[in-house]
Amino acid sequence: MVNNLQYINHDSIDKALWDEAIEASANGLIYAQSAFLDAMSPGWDALISNGYEYVMPLTWRKKWGIRYLCQPAFAQQLGIFSRNEVQLPIQTAFLEAAAQKYRLIEIFLNHGCLPEPDSPLCNNFLVPVQRLYEAIREDYSKDLLKNLNRTQKFDLQYKEGTDTTEAITIYRDTYGKNMGYRPTDWEAFDSLCKNLFATGDCFLRKVVRPMPHGNLSEELLAIGLFLKDKKRIYNVASTTLPNGRMMEANHFLMDELIREFAGTDLILDFEGSDLPGVARFYKKFGSINQPYFFWKKNTLPTILKWIKS
Repeated sequence: MVNNLQYINHDSIDKALWDEAIEASANGLIYAQSAFLDAMSPGWDALISNGYEYVMPLTWRKKWGIRYLCQPAFAQQLGIFSRNEVQLPIQTAFLEAAAQKYRLIEIFLNHGCLPEPDSPLCNNFLVPVQRLYEAIREDYSKDLLKNLNRTQKFDLQYKEGTDTTEAITIYRDTYGKNMGYRPTDWEAFDSLCKNLFATGDCFLRKVVRPMPHGNLSEELLAIGLFLKDKKRIYNVASTTLPNGRMMEANHFLMDELIREFAGTDLILDFEGSDLPGVARFYKKFGSINQPYFFWKKNTLPTILKWIKS
């Protein structure tokens, strides 16, 4: 039951209590931590009930004088978080409260929430890495094992990286045109990753190969930027370069990442995908699908609905 459900303005949110609530939540995710929200949705507000037992970030923007809810860049899913199960009456109370405040809402509800009527399902593939590497590998597809065997002839090397800006720039140059993010979103994400890297909550892994003929340099084939909390490793921005695609460097990168973290109390979160080809790639690793949902509500005046569409 929801008691004392309140709309809390940003300046009144107790960030320490908020982060404790997210960390304790069964469905807690790094996107809902205050540092992530502060960077990617400055000024976010919140719905809070029962003394931070249930919380929901409200990531709003303003356009034409109208405040609306939208999904921050690089935040795959938000919605309601709690250490308890999010039951339908609780979710209904939160979403109705949000709808009373905002006439336009387009956000993604996390996997612990219930799908709203007609809400599109979004794929999110996970590989629990608590088992030993050999046990995880038994669930790999035959096609993946074949591609990994093929990588052995390319002298690929799996290494740590330190330049988060390099990884983000490569990712942006490769995929940015199709993502619809603003320049300020990329700048904010770059700054966030620098801060998280300093605390060990962001790390880089790359695949390289030595250049031929005794050259001391190496060729970058794939690079992945990952976020990490106490529950998950998040595949936030991984890129395979053209030569890397020919050498299966993306398969090698993820396999070595799984090998590195096998036996830990973590889940590798691939962060998607609804693109058929990408989904097939993630499924090769024996992943499980933990879907989340898109929630849209538009009660704007008719003329503004037309403009928005």
